[in-house]
Amino acid sequence: MRLIDVLMQHDATGHSPRVSVDMLPDAETLDAGDPLRGKRTEFQLPAGSIYLDGNSLGPMPLAAAERAKAVVGQQWGQDLITSWNKHAWIDLPESVGEKIAPLLGAAPGQVICCDSISVNLFKLLCAALAMNPGRHKVLSQQDNFPTDLYVSQGLQQLLGGEHCELVSVEEDEIEAALSEEIAVLLLTQVNFRSGYAHDIERLTRLAHKKGILVIWDLAHSTGVMPLELDHWQVDFAVGCGYKYLNGGPGAPAFVYAARRHHEKLQQPLAGWMGHHNPFTFLPEYQPASGIKRFLVGTPPILSMSVLDAAMSVFADTDIAQIRAKALGLADFFAVRVLTNPALSSLELVTPKEHKQRGCQLAFTHEHAYAICQALISDGVIADFRAPSILRFGFSPLYLSYRDIEIALERLAKIMESKRYLDERFSQKNKVT
Repeated sequence: MRLIDVLMQHDATGHSPRVSVDMLPDAETLDAGDPLRGKRTEFQLPAGSIYLDGNSLGPMPLAAAERAKAVVGQQWGQDLITSWNKHAWIDLPESVGEKIAPLLGAAPGQVICCDSISVNLFKLLCAALAMNPGRHKVLSQQDNFPTDLYVSQGLQQLLGGEHCELVSVEEDEIEAALSEEIAVLLLTQVNFRSGYAHDIERLTRLAHKKGILVIWDLAHSTGVMPLELDHWQVDFAVGCGYKYLNGGPGAPAFVYAARRHHEKLQQPLAGWMGHHNPFTFLPEYQPASGIKRFLVGTPPILSMSVLDAAMSVFADTDIAQIRAKALGLADFFAVRVLTNPALSSLELVTPKEHKQRGCQLAFTHEHAYAICQALISDGVIADFRAPSILRFGFSPLYLSYRDIEIALERLAKIMESKRYLDERFSQKNKVT
Protein backbone atom coordinates (compact mmCIF):
# COMPACT_ATOMS: atom_id res chain seq x y z
CA MET A 1 0.00 0.00 0.00
CA ARG A 2 1.31 3.46 -0.93
CA LEU A 3 1.61 6.22 1.65
CA ILE A 4 -0.78 8.50 -0.23
CA ASP A 5 -3.38 5.70 -0.32
CA VAL A 6 -3.30 5.52 3.46
CA LEU A 7 -3.71 9.27 3.72
CA MET A 8 -6.68 9.32 1.39
CA GLN A 9 -8.25 6.32 3.15
CA HIS A 10 -8.03 8.33 6.35
CA ASP A 11 -9.72 11.23 4.59
CA ALA A 12 -12.58 9.05 3.39
CA THR A 13 -13.29 7.30 6.69
CA GLY A 14 -12.79 10.27 8.97
CA HIS A 15 -10.69 8.23 11.39
CA SER A 16 -7.37 6.45 11.46
CA PRO A 17 -7.19 3.71 8.83
CA ARG A 18 -6.85 0.13 9.96
CA VAL A 19 -3.37 -0.29 8.59
CA SER A 20 -0.09 -0.95 10.30
CA VAL A 21 2.92 1.12 9.33
CA ASP A 22 4.69 -2.21 9.06
CA MET A 23 2.76 -2.67 5.81
CA LEU A 24 4.43 0.41 4.34
CA PRO A 25 7.97 0.90 2.98
CA ASP A 26 10.50 1.41 5.76
CA ALA A 27 12.96 4.28 6.00
CA GLU A 28 15.99 2.17 5.08
CA THR A 29 14.35 0.89 1.89
CA LEU A 30 13.17 4.35 0.87
CA ASP A 31 16.58 5.90 1.50
CA ALA A 32 18.31 3.18 -0.50
CA GLY A 33 16.14 3.98 -3.52
CA ASP A 34 16.42 7.75 -3.22
CA PRO A 35 18.03 9.27 -6.35
CA LEU A 36 18.79 12.47 -4.40
CA ARG A 37 20.52 10.84 -1.42
CA GLY A 38 23.95 12.08 -2.49
CA LYS A 39 22.92 15.75 -2.34
CA ARG A 40 23.07 15.69 1.46
CA THR A 41 26.88 15.84 1.31
CA GLU A 42 26.67 19.27 -0.35
CA PHE A 43 25.27 20.86 2.83
CA GLN A 44 26.74 21.78 6.18
CA LEU A 45 24.38 20.16 8.68
CA PRO A 46 24.87 20.35 12.45
CA ALA A 47 25.54 16.99 14.07
CA GLY A 48 22.67 15.63 16.15
CA SER A 49 20.04 17.90 14.63
CA ILE A 50 17.20 17.10 12.26
CA TYR A 51 16.28 20.22 10.34
CA LEU A 52 12.60 20.44 9.42
CA ASP A 53 12.57 24.22 9.01
CA GLY A 54 14.12 24.64 5.57
CA ASN A 55 10.85 26.25 4.49
CA SER A 56 11.84 29.21 6.70
CA LEU A 57 15.63 29.23 6.34
CA GLY A 58 17.54 26.73 4.27
CA PRO A 59 20.78 25.27 5.67
CA MET A 60 24.16 26.30 4.34
CA PRO A 61 25.46 24.67 1.16
CA LEU A 62 29.19 24.05 1.34
CA ALA A 63 29.61 25.97 -1.91
CA ALA A 64 28.00 29.01 -0.28
CA ALA A 65 30.45 28.90 2.63
CA GLU A 66 33.40 28.70 0.25
CA ARG A 67 32.09 31.60 -1.82
CA ALA A 68 31.62 33.75 1.27
CA LYS A 69 35.26 33.19 2.20
CA ALA A 70 36.40 34.04 -1.32
CA VAL A 71 34.30 37.20 -1.58
CA VAL A 72 35.36 38.53 1.82
CA GLY A 73 38.97 37.39 1.76
CA GLN A 74 40.02 37.85 -1.86
CA GLN A 75 37.44 39.80 -3.83
CA TRP A 76 36.72 42.48 -1.23
CA GLY A 77 39.83 42.02 0.91
CA GLN A 78 42.41 42.10 -1.88
CA ASP A 79 40.82 43.11 -5.17
CA LEU A 80 38.64 45.82 -3.66
CA ILE A 81 36.72 47.98 -6.14
CA THR A 82 38.24 46.23 -9.15
CA SER A 83 35.99 43.27 -8.31
CA TRP A 84 33.01 45.02 -9.87
CA ASN A 85 34.62 44.17 -13.19
CA LYS A 86 37.20 41.49 -12.33
CA HIS A 87 34.70 39.24 -10.53
CA ALA A 88 31.61 40.52 -12.39
CA TRP A 89 29.90 41.87 -9.29
CA ILE A 90 27.95 44.26 -11.49
CA ASP A 91 26.33 41.35 -13.35
CA LEU A 92 25.22 39.36 -10.29
CA PRO A 93 21.55 40.49 -10.30
CA GLU A 94 21.16 39.19 -13.84
CA SER A 95 23.35 36.08 -13.54
CA VAL A 96 21.66 34.92 -10.33
CA GLY A 97 18.27 35.63 -11.88
CA GLU A 98 19.18 33.41 -14.83
CA LYS A 99 20.06 30.57 -12.44
CA ILE A 100 16.67 30.91 -10.72
CA ALA A 101 14.74 31.16 -14.00
CA PRO A 102 14.75 27.42 -14.87
CA LEU A 103 13.18 26.63 -11.49
CA LEU A 104 10.33 28.97 -12.45
CA GLY A 105 9.82 27.66 -15.96
CA ALA A 106 10.98 31.02 -17.28
CA ALA A 107 12.91 31.69 -20.47
CA PRO A 108 16.03 33.90 -20.19
CA GLY A 109 15.71 37.62 -19.64
CA GLN A 110 12.64 37.58 -17.39
CA VAL A 111 14.05 37.08 -13.86
CA ILE A 112 16.32 39.38 -11.90
CA CYS A 113 17.66 39.08 -8.34
CA CYS A 114 17.25 42.18 -6.20
CA ASP A 115 15.91 43.68 -2.99
CA SER A 116 13.33 41.86 -0.81
CA ILE A 117 9.93 40.37 -1.55
CA SER A 118 8.27 43.35 0.14
CA VAL A 119 10.13 45.93 -1.97
CA ASN A 120 9.60 43.93 -5.14
CA LEU A 121 5.88 43.59 -4.45
CA PHE A 122 5.65 47.36 -4.11
CA LYS A 123 7.32 47.78 -7.51
CA LEU A 124 5.05 45.20 -9.15
CA LEU A 125 1.81 46.47 -7.63
CA CYS A 126 2.55 50.00 -8.81
CA ALA A 127 3.50 48.78 -12.27
CA ALA A 128 0.48 46.50 -12.63
CA LEU A 129 -1.98 49.17 -11.47
CA ALA A 130 -0.54 51.59 -14.02
CA MET A 131 -0.93 48.96 -16.73
CA ASN A 132 -4.63 48.48 -15.95
CA PRO A 133 -6.07 52.02 -16.14
CA GLY A 134 -9.65 52.48 -15.09
CA ARG A 135 -9.30 49.87 -12.35
CA HIS A 136 -7.83 50.29 -8.89
CA LYS A 137 -8.75 47.23 -6.81
CA VAL A 138 -6.17 44.67 -5.65
CA LEU A 139 -7.72 41.30 -4.79
CA SER A 140 -6.00 39.05 -2.28
CA GLN A 141 -6.98 36.52 0.36
CA GLN A 142 -7.37 37.24 4.03
CA ASP A 143 -4.84 34.60 5.05
CA ASN A 144 -2.18 35.71 2.58
CA PHE A 145 1.29 36.22 4.02
CA PRO A 146 1.08 39.48 6.00
CA THR A 147 3.77 41.39 4.10
CA ASP A 148 1.78 40.99 0.88
CA LEU A 149 -1.25 42.54 2.58
CA TYR A 150 0.81 45.20 4.36
CA VAL A 151 2.45 46.38 1.14
CA SER A 152 -0.98 46.64 -0.48
CA GLN A 153 -2.33 48.54 2.53
CA GLY A 154 0.66 50.89 2.48
CA LEU A 155 0.19 51.61 -1.22
CA GLN A 156 -3.51 52.27 -0.60
CA GLN A 157 -2.60 54.76 2.11
CA LEU A 158 -0.02 56.42 -0.14
CA LEU A 159 -2.18 56.72 -3.27
CA GLY A 160 -5.61 56.94 -1.70
CA GLY A 161 -8.44 54.46 -2.01
CA GLU A 162 -9.55 55.86 -5.35
CA HIS A 163 -6.25 54.73 -6.90
CA CYS A 164 -5.50 51.56 -4.91
CA GLU A 165 -7.98 49.59 -2.83
CA LEU A 166 -7.17 46.25 -1.22
CA VAL A 167 -10.01 43.75 -1.29
CA SER A 168 -9.31 40.60 0.72
CA VAL A 169 -11.57 37.57 0.76
CA GLU A 170 -11.57 34.05 2.12
CA GLU A 171 -9.67 31.39 0.19
CA ASP A 172 -12.81 29.76 -1.17
CA GLU A 173 -14.25 33.13 -2.29
CA ILE A 174 -11.40 34.12 -4.63
CA GLU A 175 -12.89 32.84 -7.88
CA ALA A 176 -16.26 34.44 -7.21
CA ALA A 177 -14.55 37.77 -6.47
CA LEU A 178 -12.83 37.94 -9.87
CA SER A 179 -14.58 40.70 -11.81
CA GLU A 180 -13.98 43.55 -14.25
CA GLU A 181 -13.53 45.85 -11.23
CA ILE A 182 -10.32 44.09 -10.15
CA ALA A 183 -7.03 45.41 -11.52
CA VAL A 184 -4.61 42.99 -9.87
CA LEU A 185 -4.87 39.55 -8.27
CA LEU A 186 -2.14 39.12 -5.64
CA LEU A 187 -1.77 35.63 -4.18
CA THR A 188 0.82 33.36 -2.60
CA GLN A 189 0.85 29.93 -4.19
CA VAL A 190 1.50 27.98 -0.96
CA ASN A 191 -0.20 29.22 2.19
CA PHE A 192 2.43 29.81 4.85
CA ARG A 193 0.22 28.42 7.62
CA SER A 194 -1.76 25.53 6.17
CA GLY A 195 0.47 24.53 3.25
CA TYR A 196 -2.50 24.65 0.85
CA ALA A 197 -1.34 25.21 -2.75
CA HIS A 198 -3.34 27.25 -5.25
CA ASP A 199 -3.66 26.12 -8.84
CA ILE A 200 -1.63 28.88 -10.52
CA GLU A 201 -2.58 27.96 -14.05
CA ARG A 202 -6.31 27.87 -13.38
CA LEU A 203 -6.52 31.08 -11.34
CA THR A 204 -4.30 32.98 -13.75
CA ARG A 205 -6.48 31.90 -16.67
CA LEU A 206 -9.68 32.90 -14.86
CA ALA A 207 -8.21 36.27 -13.89
CA HIS A 208 -7.09 36.99 -17.45
CA LYS A 209 -10.60 36.32 -18.73
CA LYS A 210 -11.69 39.28 -16.59
CA GLY A 211 -8.80 41.49 -17.74
CA ILE A 212 -6.95 41.12 -14.40
CA LEU A 213 -3.16 41.10 -14.11
CA VAL A 214 -1.76 38.51 -11.70
CA ILE A 215 1.15 38.64 -9.25
CA TRP A 216 2.21 35.37 -7.61
CA ASP A 217 4.30 35.15 -4.44
CA LEU A 218 6.41 31.99 -4.79
CA ALA A 219 8.27 32.15 -1.48
CA HIS A 220 7.17 28.64 -0.46
CA SER A 221 7.29 27.15 -3.95
CA THR A 222 10.56 28.00 -5.67
CA GLY A 223 13.05 25.16 -5.53
CA VAL A 224 10.65 22.42 -4.45
CA MET A 225 7.65 22.61 -6.78
CA PRO A 226 7.56 22.40 -10.57
CA LEU A 227 6.64 25.82 -11.95
CA GLU A 228 5.81 26.79 -15.54
CA LEU A 229 5.30 30.54 -15.37
CA ASP A 230 5.81 31.13 -19.09
CA HIS A 231 3.50 28.28 -20.09
CA TRP A 232 0.87 29.36 -17.57
CA GLN A 233 0.97 32.92 -18.93
CA VAL A 234 1.74 34.37 -15.49
CA ASP A 235 2.23 38.14 -15.57
CA PHE A 236 4.49 38.73 -12.57
CA ALA A 237 5.98 36.84 -9.63
CA VAL A 238 8.27 37.33 -6.66
CA GLY A 239 10.13 34.94 -4.39
CA CYS A 240 12.87 34.89 -1.80
CA GLY A 241 16.36 33.40 -1.77
CA TYR A 242 16.64 32.19 1.81
CA LYS A 243 14.08 29.38 2.04
CA TYR A 244 14.32 26.42 -0.34
CA LEU A 245 17.06 28.18 -2.36
CA ASN A 246 19.33 28.07 0.72
CA GLY A 247 20.83 31.49 0.08
CA GLY A 248 21.30 32.46 3.74
CA PRO A 249 19.45 34.76 6.17
CA GLY A 250 18.21 37.88 4.43
CA ALA A 251 19.27 36.62 1.00
CA PRO A 252 17.97 38.84 -1.80
CA ALA A 253 14.70 38.09 -3.52
CA PHE A 254 13.79 37.90 -7.20
CA VAL A 255 11.30 39.37 -9.65
CA TYR A 256 9.75 37.62 -12.63
CA ALA A 257 8.09 39.74 -15.30
CA ALA A 258 6.76 38.18 -18.49
CA ARG A 259 8.62 39.52 -21.51
CA ARG A 260 5.38 40.67 -23.16
CA HIS A 261 5.03 43.33 -20.45
CA HIS A 262 8.59 44.67 -20.34
CA GLU A 263 8.31 47.79 -22.45
CA LYS A 264 5.07 48.88 -20.74
CA LEU A 265 6.49 48.61 -17.23
CA GLN A 266 6.86 51.73 -15.12
CA GLN A 267 8.15 50.76 -11.72
CA PRO A 268 8.17 53.60 -9.17
CA LEU A 269 11.59 53.18 -7.53
CA ALA A 270 13.78 54.84 -10.14
CA GLY A 271 17.27 54.14 -8.84
CA TRP A 272 20.56 54.46 -10.63
CA MET A 273 21.08 50.74 -11.20
CA GLY A 274 17.79 50.62 -13.09
CA HIS A 275 19.02 53.33 -15.47
CA HIS A 276 19.78 52.27 -19.02
CA ASN A 277 23.39 53.44 -18.59
CA PRO A 278 24.18 54.02 -14.89
CA PHE A 279 27.77 55.13 -15.32
CA THR A 280 26.99 58.04 -17.58
CA PHE A 281 25.53 59.67 -14.45
CA LEU A 282 22.87 61.55 -16.36
CA PRO A 283 20.56 63.76 -14.27
CA GLU A 284 17.36 62.44 -15.87
CA TYR A 285 16.16 58.88 -15.33
CA GLN A 286 15.91 56.72 -18.41
CA PRO A 287 14.83 53.14 -17.56
CA ALA A 288 16.87 50.19 -18.69
CA SER A 289 15.26 47.91 -21.21
CA GLY A 290 13.65 44.68 -20.09
CA ILE A 291 13.93 43.11 -16.67
CA LYS A 292 16.85 45.33 -15.58
CA ARG A 293 14.49 48.23 -14.97
CA PHE A 294 13.49 46.53 -11.71
CA LEU A 295 16.91 47.28 -10.26
CA VAL A 296 17.14 50.23 -7.86
CA GLY A 297 20.29 50.64 -5.79
CA THR A 298 23.68 48.97 -5.52
CA PRO A 299 23.25 45.19 -5.18
CA PRO A 300 24.25 43.58 -1.84
CA ILE A 301 27.30 41.73 -3.15
CA LEU A 302 28.09 39.60 -0.09
CA SER A 303 24.62 38.07 0.21
CA MET A 304 24.01 37.89 -3.54
CA SER A 305 27.33 36.09 -4.08
CA VAL A 306 26.38 33.52 -1.44
CA LEU A 307 23.00 32.94 -3.11
CA ASP A 308 24.75 32.61 -6.46
CA ALA A 309 26.94 29.82 -5.07
CA ALA A 310 24.04 28.16 -3.25
CA MET A 311 22.22 27.71 -6.54
CA SER A 312 24.87 25.16 -7.53
CA VAL A 313 23.03 22.45 -5.57
CA PHE A 314 20.30 22.56 -8.24
CA ALA A 315 22.71 22.25 -11.17
CA ASP A 316 22.32 18.49 -11.61
CA THR A 317 18.83 17.96 -10.20
CA ASP A 318 15.43 17.31 -11.69
CA ILE A 319 12.63 19.37 -10.14
CA ALA A 320 10.22 16.46 -10.65
CA GLN A 321 12.47 14.25 -8.48
CA ILE A 322 12.71 17.01 -5.88
CA ARG A 323 8.93 17.33 -5.74
CA ALA A 324 8.40 13.57 -5.59
CA LYS A 325 10.79 13.16 -2.68
CA ALA A 326 9.36 16.14 -0.79
CA LEU A 327 5.89 14.63 -1.03
CA GLY A 328 7.26 11.21 -0.07
CA LEU A 329 8.94 12.56 3.07
CA ALA A 330 5.77 14.42 4.04
CA ASP A 331 3.56 11.38 3.44
CA PHE A 332 5.93 9.22 5.49
CA PHE A 333 5.58 11.71 8.35
CA ALA A 334 1.82 12.24 8.03
CA VAL A 335 0.90 8.56 7.90
CA ARG A 336 2.87 7.83 11.04
CA VAL A 337 1.30 10.72 12.89
CA LEU A 338 -2.21 9.67 11.84
CA THR A 339 -1.64 6.03 12.82
CA ASN A 340 0.14 6.63 16.14
CA PRO A 341 -2.23 6.98 19.14
CA ALA A 342 0.43 8.97 21.01
CA LEU A 343 0.13 11.68 18.35
CA SER A 344 -3.65 11.69 18.01
CA SER A 345 -4.00 15.16 19.53
CA LEU A 346 -2.17 16.67 16.55
CA GLU A 347 -4.72 17.68 13.90
CA LEU A 348 -3.43 17.83 10.33
CA VAL A 349 -4.71 20.94 8.53
CA THR A 350 -2.63 20.56 5.35
CA PRO A 351 -4.53 18.96 2.45
CA LYS A 352 -3.69 15.31 1.85
CA GLU A 353 -4.07 15.53 -1.94
CA HIS A 354 -0.64 16.08 -3.46
CA LYS A 355 -1.78 18.66 -5.99
CA GLN A 356 -3.32 20.75 -3.23
CA ARG A 357 -0.26 21.17 -1.03
CA GLY A 358 3.26 22.46 -0.99
CA CYS A 359 6.18 20.80 0.80
CA GLN A 360 5.19 21.35 4.42
CA LEU A 361 2.77 19.85 6.91
CA ALA A 362 0.87 21.92 9.45
CA PHE A 363 -0.76 20.53 12.58
CA THR A 364 -2.89 22.39 15.09
CA HIS A 365 -2.58 21.91 18.83
CA GLU A 366 -3.36 24.21 21.74
CA HIS A 367 0.25 23.83 22.92
CA ALA A 368 1.81 24.06 19.46
CA TYR A 369 4.44 26.62 20.48
CA ALA A 370 5.55 24.64 23.53
CA ILE A 371 5.68 21.39 21.54
CA CYS A 372 7.87 23.12 18.98
CA GLN A 373 10.25 24.36 21.67
CA ALA A 374 10.42 20.90 23.27
CA LEU A 375 11.26 19.41 19.87
CA ILE A 376 14.03 21.96 19.35
CA SER A 377 15.49 21.06 22.73
CA ASP A 378 15.60 17.46 21.49
CA GLY A 379 17.40 18.37 18.29
CA VAL A 380 14.39 18.45 15.93
CA ILE A 381 14.03 21.95 14.52
CA ALA A 382 10.50 22.76 13.36
CA ASP A 383 8.62 26.04 13.68
CA PHE A 384 5.44 27.62 15.02
CA ARG A 385 2.95 29.91 13.33
CA ALA A 386 0.33 31.78 15.29
CA PRO A 387 -2.15 31.08 16.58
CA SER A 388 -1.71 27.32 16.98
CA ILE A 389 0.23 25.82 14.05
CA LEU A 390 3.13 23.38 14.45
CA ARG A 391 4.81 23.39 11.05
CA PHE A 392 7.27 20.93 9.48
CA GLY A 393 9.13 21.60 6.23
CA PHE A 394 10.39 18.76 4.03
CA SER A 395 13.37 19.95 2.01
CA PRO A 396 14.38 16.94 -0.07
CA LEU A 397 17.98 17.77 -0.95
CA TYR A 398 19.39 17.04 2.50
CA LEU A 399 16.67 15.19 4.45
CA SER A 400 16.46 11.41 4.60
CA TYR A 401 13.58 9.14 5.54
CA ARG A 402 15.63 8.01 8.53
CA ASP A 403 15.74 11.66 9.66
CA ILE A 404 11.94 11.73 9.56
CA GLU A 405 11.73 8.46 11.47
CA ILE A 406 13.97 9.79 14.24
CA ALA A 407 12.01 13.06 14.39
CA LEU A 408 8.78 11.10 14.80
CA GLU A 409 10.25 9.02 17.61
CA ARG A 410 11.27 12.14 19.49
CA LEU A 411 7.92 13.81 18.86
CA ALA A 412 6.05 10.75 20.17
CA LYS A 413 8.10 10.73 23.39
CA ILE A 414 7.39 14.41 23.95
CA MET A 415 3.67 13.93 23.42
CA GLU A 416 3.44 10.78 25.54
CA SER A 417 5.28 12.34 28.47
CA LYS A 418 3.61 15.76 28.00
CA ARG A 419 7.04 17.24 28.54
CA TYR A 420 5.93 20.26 26.50
CA LEU A 421 3.97 21.40 29.59
CA ASP A 422 7.27 22.34 31.23
CA GLU A 423 7.01 26.09 31.79
CA ARG A 424 10.29 26.85 30.02
CA PHE A 425 8.86 25.72 26.70
CA SER A 426 6.09 28.33 26.88
CA GLN A 427 8.46 31.28 27.15
CA LYS A 428 8.02 33.15 23.86
CA ASN A 429 11.09 34.18 21.90
CA LYS A 430 11.15 37.27 19.70
CA VAL A 431 11.29 35.06 16.62
CA THR A 432 8.80 32.20 16.57
